[in-house]
Amino acid sequence: MKYLLCSVVLFVMCGVAATTAHRRPTHFRPFKATAYSDHGVTASGAHTRVGSVAADPRVLPLGTKIRVTNAGPYSGVYVVTDTGSQVKGHHIDLFVPLRAAAREFGKKLVLVSVLEWGPRPAAPIT
Repeated sequence: MKYLLCSVVLFVMCGVAATTAHRRPTHFRPFKATAYSDHGVTASGAHTRVGSVAADPRVLPLGTKIRVTNAGPYSGVYVVTDTGSQVKGHHIDLFVPLRAAAREFGKKLVLVSVLEWGPRPAAPIT
């Protein structure tokens, strides 16, 4: 009985580790960052709000939660809710509610760490 209980506990622990392994935070990577202030509906269907960020879905899929550092007062946790025609590769576009603040932000080199991956887009049917 003792061995059976140990086997079940080990199996459950291995199962939890296997299912959460892809959710571990990644190391910080450099990204080019800009800011935008256009209010509206994002690619995910949500309205723009503080904490929203646009990214290339091939690099950071919609729904991905990231931590941004080296962005001054705009450092923090964001969720990828939008894409953009100018947002390609390792580039993010932070939502800032005021146009003047977005202009003042300019372009910065920031560090991004993935806290939780969003769902990967389905492969196109051919």
